[in-house]
Amino acid sequence: MSGAEVIGTMVQHDVFDTTIIGGGPVGLFAAFYAGMRGLKTKIIDSLPELGGQLIAVYPEKYIYDIAGFPKILAKDYVKGAVEQGLSTGAVPCLGETAQTIEWLDDAGYYRLVTDKGEHYTRTVIICAGVGSFEPKRLEAPGVREFEGRGVTYLVRSLEEFRDKDVVIVGGGDSAVDWALAVHPLARSTTLVHRSKFRAHERSVQQLHESPVTLYYPFYEVKEVRGNTWLEEVVVHQTRTGEELVFPAQALIIAIGFAADLGPLKTWGFTIERNGIVVDPRTMSTGIPGIFAAGDVAVYPGKFKLIATGVAEAITAVNHAVVHIDPSARLDAGHSTNVMEKRERAAATTS
Repeated sequence: MSGAEVIGTMVQHDVFDTTIIGGGPVGLFAAFYAGMRGLKTKIIDSLPELGGQLIAVYPEKYIYDIAGFPKILAKDYVKGAVEQGLSTGAVPCLGETAQTIEWLDDAGYYRLVTDKGEHYTRTVIICAGVGSFEPKRLEAPGVREFEGRGVTYLVRSLEEFRDKDVVIVGGGDSAVDWALAVHPLARSTTLVHRSKFRAHERSVQQLHESPVTLYYPFYEVKEVRGNTWLEEVVVHQTRTGEELVFPAQALIIAIGFAADLGPLKTWGFTIERNGIVVDPRTMSTGIPGIFAAGDVAVYPGKFKLIATGVAEAITAVNHAVVHIDPSARLDAGHSTNVMEKRERAAATTS
């Protein structure tokens, strides 16, 4: 929450140069870069910890398209991203959801209201990913009854599946990636899907070459059963009516997420495909001083990758700097020179 000091009859707010909405990989890099450029920076995120969807949903998944890492676990990448993101002084405000924003003409900055309080900022960089997200629920008898007792939508640790019979439902990247990650630990791994696989081609190829048992297309979960814990999953072929019963102590449901930008949709942006339309030259949303980067930003030719989002964050921060001070340089120069100068200044004042 923001701090405020009363001086005479005037209220002096604790005003930040930029406030980043979203504490995922792109938001964390934006925070680092903003601090590197000398901006007083705040991060607001609705989740209780930094890292975004990677840490909330996929901590045990490997990422293969991060520059400099042939492969890295999401949780390990997030650990480094958080360290970097906070290294230049950003202040995190977690468990807060942005609600409304208002430009204060007399003050010359924004009042940003969350469900926990008010914040004051000269610019905003929205790095909210897909917004709030909830797993899509599988509607089959017994599924809700056994949530937390063998049925899961989110994988926190692969060790949960060691020596178990595991059934996975879905055909996208998440389902295929979990099947590839789980099968070396599990006693058996079965993947059930009702259609064609939508995952990355290389992953699907690896899946077919793996020991994972595949039932697709036209196979769906009909029912899950057990006593105090999940014991079996009933699957049926929707075209022929064939019914199969698999022993299972774990059922991973990976059929996608329902994403929503929530209150951000009311801020006056142009919304397209649950994203905010921006000018890719500046990452501006069209509202002065408000920028967007990462998966939430939409423009022609967009690629939704962490690497892309990081580049967009740099563009957004640089234009936020110039928005605050039109006489400032747009390009910060080489990070080595900037950071060494900061370190020398810090050493002088310590």
